[in-house]
Amino acid sequence: MPSSVYFADMRAGMRENLFVKLERLVELAGLESIIAQGDLTAIKLHFGEKGGHAYIRPTFVRRIVDQIKACGGKPFLTDSSTLYPGQRKEAVSALSCAIENGFAYAVVNAPLVMSDGLRGHSSRRVSVDGELLNTVDIGLEILEADGLITLSHFKCHELTGFGGAIKNLAMGCSSREGKMEQHSTVAPEVSTADCTGCGVCLDACAHEAIQLIEGLAQIDQTACTGCGRCISVCELQAIRIQWNEEAPLVMKKMAEYALGAVSGKEGKQLYINFITQVSPACDCYGHSDAPIVPDIGILASTDPVALDQACADLVNQAQGLPDTAMSAGHEPGGDKFRGVHPNIDWAITLHHAEKVGLGSRSYELHQLTPKKERW
Repeated sequence: MPSSVYFADMRAGMRENLFVKLERLVELAGLESIIAQGDLTAIKLHFGEKGGHAYIRPTFVRRIVDQIKACGGKPFLTDSSTLYPGQRKEAVSALSCAIENGFAYAVVNAPLVMSDGLRGHSSRRVSVDGELLNTVDIGLEILEADGLITLSHFKCHELTGFGGAIKNLAMGCSSREGKMEQHSTVAPEVSTADCTGCGVCLDACAHEAIQLIEGLAQIDQTACTGCGRCISVCELQAIRIQWNEEAPLVMKKMAEYALGAVSGKEGKQLYINFITQVSPACDCYGHSDAPIVPDIGILASTDPVALDQACADLVNQAQGLPDTAMSAGHEPGGDKFRGVHPNIDWAITLHHAEKVGLGSRSYELHQLTPKKERW
């Protein structure tokens, strides 16, 4: 049976602005049936990187927060630490970045909680019935939350073709070890040009996989478990992940990680995608390039696979914008994602997610009926 996906376009007027349309969209998608009195409700979103601007605006997030509170829930905003060294590699830096990007309590009316703890290691292994993985490592606060509302900025992505609800669940809800498992099959590497032999990584390693040899850190590939602790503690950014996993396997692992992220949340999930400022790359960069299509709207569903499929279809049905990173597929019906990243088969994520039981690619699109204006 097709899953229901609800769609609000970008049109607004005197009687109904886009914030009110968002509230009505979420009501139609069934928020009241998802949130019970006292539910600790995780709102999973990307806080954005410093220098970027395409992430979801905090004022929209505030509307979702207020709706959850009206249902009796206790919402909190959450994201996880990044695997790579940078502005969001641990909780203090990540939460500081979030506040600077506008997600302060005074704006969003909810506290900020990192889903994976101080350094990205507060997590638990969850069993999944996957083809590649039997367990996945998910942030503890995601697992312990009563409900999960996933807010995603739908855009292109250089590794997976697009990023939406599934990627937000998979990468965004996993621990640092989980991100390593999805991205790489080998231990991190040490840059000899940047390492000073300070020994901080030796103290952080729980597996005695790092030694100082001739004054420089070296990682024993056979002893390393891929937890990523050494990456987070190295202030010199001398320890780096080796991005060696092929894109199709990353996409399949993502689908299975998303399955673990929603474990135990049956009937307690809602997914909302914003097809606005559809940038050609991930929001993890410190810039946001020109959007490849005009803003399309906001979609919501209890099925993340159907939601991402509907968003991909709407993007591809749009007329592409000139003078962007997209080199082909500008015409309505053209493949916008391959127009930006020609070597990525973005449908792999959707196909595998459906195969492992995360959701259905078949959907019915229900467009929000606009309120008539009085002139």
